[in-house]
Amino acid sequence: MTGSGMAKVIDGKMLAARLRGEIADGVAALKAESGVTPALAVILVGENPASVSYVTAKERACAEAGIASREIRLPASAAEEELLSHIAALNADPAIHGILVQLPLPKGFDEKKVIDAISPEKDVDGFTPVNVGRMLIGERCFLPCTPHGIIKLIEFAGVDVRGRHAVVIGRSNIVGKPVAALLSRKGTDATVTLCHTGTPDVASFTRQADVVVVAAGRPGTLTGDMLKPGAVVIDVGVNRIPDATRPKGFRLVGDADFDSCAAVASAITPVPGGVGPMTITMLLWNTLESARAAALGAGASE
Repeated sequence: MTGSGMAKVIDGKMLAARLRGEIADGVAALKAESGVTPALAVILVGENPASVSYVTAKERACAEAGIASREIRLPASAAEEELLSHIAALNADPAIHGILVQLPLPKGFDEKKVIDAISPEKDVDGFTPVNVGRMLIGERCFLPCTPHGIIKLIEFAGVDVRGRHAVVIGRSNIVGKPVAALLSRKGTDATVTLCHTGTPDVASFTRQADVVVVAAGRPGTLTGDMLKPGAVVIDVGVNRIPDATRPKGFRLVGDADFDSCAAVASAITPVPGGVGPMTITMLLWNTLESARAAALGAGASE
């Protein structure tokens, strides 16, 4: 990880397309060998526009991979018990291999209670406490999709993080904490510093880093002057910035200032087209793995 200049752009779309091809081949092979069709159930509560578009994208990706999808839509006014009864029915349905409850849920729902209700064997998001615990102690489990996608992107970029210093900015349960755990586990072997809103002088840490994963949810969190020359930047952020020149009136940017970071880094993920395409890809990966485990009558694997 030496040198600077214009960074190599890590193409998440290309890697996602390659992996989705492999997943589609795996789905076809599983159907041919065992007659099992991997199936993902998606529960959408309410009409949040971003959630609706995410669910549509997930269903389209399932169809392209040959994975069956079942959608359950509930109004925002639905009772929590109704949502929990749907989850219980899906847990008991042998034809369903993955259950995904689209987050965030409308006000009045206890997200923790809802996630806890999903069977760990069908928790293809990797969010249940059982799977988080398995991940932390190194047992086989469904890895959370965005962090798993980040590890795949780092491998795809040819970056060896063994013995290197990785700094993660952001401590969310969905990205920051799990990606820090995955980077530091045996076999990946990075030394990890986790920075967050309580960290004074984040730049003092990022300037030591060989790899920076920024998942703070705020544009401009990472700038080029905060980087060591030749560092690798993985930008998880997706932020809408008003832009009158764009047809939709906005453009998407990450948490890193792309131009200044790209001038110092050796490699960087773009937004859009970097980490984003990997999240749904790893969801498909987990759904196929769950179906394989069901066909074998075994537990989930990575």
